[in-house]
Amino acid sequence: MRKWPKITLVCHTPSHLIASALLSIGPSQDSPLLEEALVKAIWHLDIDCLLADGGYDAEYNHVVAREALGIRSTVINLNRRGRAPDNNSRRRKWAKTKYRRQMYRRFFKMVYHQRWQIESVISRIKRRLGSALRGQTDAAKERDCHMKILTHDLMVLAAAG
Repeated sequence: MRKWPKITLVCHTPSHLIASALLSIGPSQDSPLLEEALVKAIWHLDIDCLLADGGYDAEYNHVVAREALGIRSTVINLNRRGRAPDNNSRRRKWAKTKYRRQMYRRFFKMVYHQRWQIESVISRIKRRLGSALRGQTDAAKERDCHMKILTHDLMVLAAAG
């Protein structure tokens, strides 16, 4: 099976600065990487509201963000995991855990729609700095990714100053 580098980013939406970047090798699940990326990002900025896509939808991510790291609100797109009602039943199957159940009841679409900002950051990096990694080994590819992220942050700071 083919492998590729995957990156988990934590981005400050107003400034588009990348607060944390965590590299891994795919194919793999995204969800377990969020905790480490958030812990690193907390060192650089105060996070009031966390926006994340469905790949990070797990109760332990909500618990870590809210209870351990003090993030007031988490808006993570629900990964319904086949919980749609079957043909014979009209009942709705709710999540069994506290924070995921909250997401079912009140999902803030207007807040979640700001997630396009991280997609914009990723697109900008690929457009301006290229999407290919020149390194041959995993370690060299990781250095290339971190160099692109550092260069992106320096470009954002130079444009702001």
